[in-house]
Amino acid sequence: MSFSDRLRLGINIDHVATVRNARGGDTPDPLRAAKLAEEAGADGITAHLREDRRHISDRDIDALMDSLTVPLNFEMAATDEMMQIALRHKPHAVCIVPEKREERTTEGGLEVAREENRLAHYIAPLREAGCRVSIFIAAEPAQIEAAARIGAEVIELHTGAYCDAHAEERYMARDAELQSLREMSAYAHSLGLEVHAGHGLTYDTVGPVAAFPEVRELNIGHFLIGEAIFRGLQPAIAEMRGLMDAARGDALKSTA
Repeated sequence: MSFSDRLRLGINIDHVATVRNARGGDTPDPLRAAKLAEEAGADGITAHLREDRRHISDRDIDALMDSLTVPLNFEMAATDEMMQIALRHKPHAVCIVPEKREERTTEGGLEVAREENRLAHYIAPLREAGCRVSIFIAAEPAQIEAAARIGAEVIELHTGAYCDAHAEERYMARDAELQSLREMSAYAHSLGLEVHAGHGLTYDTVGPVAAFPEVRELNIGHFLIGEAIFRGLQPAIAEMRGLMDAARGDALKSTA
């Protein structure tokens, strides 16, 4: 597999901070998890600084920016506060996500089509600062088209509905969601957008998404942090990396 064909893996470390914050103190340390992920072959680290600071803290972002040797993907809501933080740090990438205080995790994609004008103006300073701007959206044509129009360089397709349907053994719904992700990956690529995907991916669900030739990066967090409890973070990441590479390699062979 050539480097250009290699699917990148971003590791989301938010829930290392969730465990730390459940008791207070300094352990487990998200930065240590990020460094272990680097050693295990992660191509980037994702961290979501929420308005309520329920997991990742400002101090964590400071430490990650000071210490990482792989790119940081800074997930953030489209607020003035987060804009100021992002412009101070200038991470490699920022991913704009929807955010509600009452949600356990990000429940869906950003509504770009309804907020196109506001978001176009919002992301302009981030692009000018040199950050790659990604928009976390549902696999819907209207959202993809709006993301392209506002000047986003990257979209990240929300894979949660596909993963939920698989876990609940709703296989017709799972297959329909997977087909939508496949079609919208190709459509986004045709519009000149770089395509990423993530949310809820596991060992059982990653293969079909990794096989989409237009997808350049997967961002995975909660599942791998959970697996790390039982087998260690680096072995958990190594298995995910292996499954991704195998799926991508098989897909490339089938089209050769």
